[in-house]
Amino acid sequence: MNMTKNAGTIDRAVRAIAGIALIALAFTGSIGIWGWIGIVPLATALIGWCPAYTVFGINTCKS
Repeated sequence: MNMTKNAGTIDRAVRAIAGIALIALAFTGSIGIWGWIGIVPLATALIGWCPAYTVFGINTCKS
């Protein structure tokens, strides 16, 4: 599997913000255990690669 970056800067920023928000809500108990799913967008933001983008042929990275 090719792990070439496929998530652009804005995409990664949105993912990081959403991931942190979900984790914070889970940590405070506001949305329950499902908020820990925020680990996924946070991880994809940090590595810059989204497996779903690879499957669907999407690339938001300019390079």
